[in-house]
Amino acid sequence: MKSESFYRKLFEEKKGIIENKLSDLFINNKPGSLYEPCSYITKSEGKRLRPLLVLFSKKATSGNFKNAYNAAVSVELLHNFTLVHDDIMDNSDKRRGKTTLHIKYDLSTAILTGDNLLATAYSYLLKDCKENDKSVLNTFTKGVIEICEGQSLDKEFETRSDVTLNEYIYMINKKTAALMETCCSIGAQLGGGNEKQVAALSNYGRNLGIAFQIQDDLLDITADESEFGKIIGGDIVEGKKTYLFIRALEKAKGNSLKELQAVIKNKGIPQKHIKKYKELYSELGVIEDAGKEIKKYTGRALNELKCILPSEENNMLTWIANSLIKRNK
Repeated sequence: MKSESFYRKLFEEKKGIIENKLSDLFINNKPGSLYEPCSYITKSEGKRLRPLLVLFSKKATSGNFKNAYNAAVSVELLHNFTLVHDDIMDNSDKRRGKTTLHIKYDLSTAILTGDNLLATAYSYLLKDCKENDKSVLNTFTKGVIEICEGQSLDKEFETRSDVTLNEYIYMINKKTAALMETCCSIGAQLGGGNEKQVAALSNYGRNLGIAFQIQDDLLDITADESEFGKIIGGDIVEGKKTYLFIRALEKAKGNSLKELQAVIKNKGIPQKHIKKYKELYSELGVIEDAGKEIKKYTGRALNELKCILPSEENNMLTWIANSLIKRNK
């Protein structure tokens, strides 16, 4: 296995290619009232993890990145489509440190921009499809449907006080993990992977997505705010039912339970109380529990790679999974 610096350099190199393609995507397109907002959202800072999963899954099955860059752009457009519409539904003012689309422009523009991003995503995916176009398109469409189902469940949970951990895992399976599974499956299919390889890489993406979301939940309460890029404790301020909150409800008794039930009743907490709830999470051991779950699902993702012959490409996917555990934003 090569050095940490080798994998990081390769990751950044391919990320740069995706950034350049996204940067040029909507330049000079008319009307500007549609394409300027499209350009604004796609130029926002992001990890670009999803398009890179397409590229590295493609390379793991074919040995090269050729004929996968359009598909990689496609899944990033799909991801941005979900972000635009999520921000509208959550009435969010900021995304990645920038003003959200519906605030910067207006609600109608944001909805139309999201729709156009999804349509453009399909057009770019088709550029890389060949004989297996029906299979790849089915995978992509299934991913879109699952993401919508996951978002619907997430909104439903906002009005419920009895959400279980199993229900939460099922929800993030769809809202977050389904897209990562889609990326890996599409990459493997474009690479000509056999049924076993496509299934293994799909499962790798699915488990990685679950670990990724629980890590997001954990970072929201434990990260360094200067590195995280947003206010720490935002989830509990908004009364979101994350892995940590639901796990805390399961374990709490007495006054601790009353404190948590008050979050549900009041639909969140004042920002000044974040420290108190962070300490409560720590006392209940849910921060440690979340860490164990992240490692569990990451381990499941890595186990799937054993179904593919050992190769430098699989080492790259291993590096990505391990890097996500160590991320701080």
